[in-house]
Amino acid sequence: MPHIIFIEENGMEKKAPAELGQTILEVARANNVNIEGACGGNMACATCHLVVMKKWYDSLPRPSDDESDMLELASGLTLTSRLGCQIQVTEELDGIILSLP
Repeated sequence: MPHIIFIEENGMEKKAPAELGQTILEVARANNVNIEGACGGNMACATCHLVVMKKWYDSLPRPSDDESDMLELASGLTLTSRLGCQIQVTEELDGIILSLP
């Protein structure tokens, strides 16, 4: 079972078990990570914005044009920002580190 590492706003690390095929937003919610995801994962709000550690960012599929457009609305946007609702858990993402902006 893969694990996702979230760095919360207070700097604390939370290692969360994840099921293959779940979105990062679903993993965060299931593990009481403080992430909003107001639209329920429909890519309509950008409140599940996360910052992916650089070494992991390049291993993710490129964001779609729709995701890139939605990210422009996110507060604290970085070059490695992604929406948690758009990243699906795979074995290759075991140990990925994501920060909440």
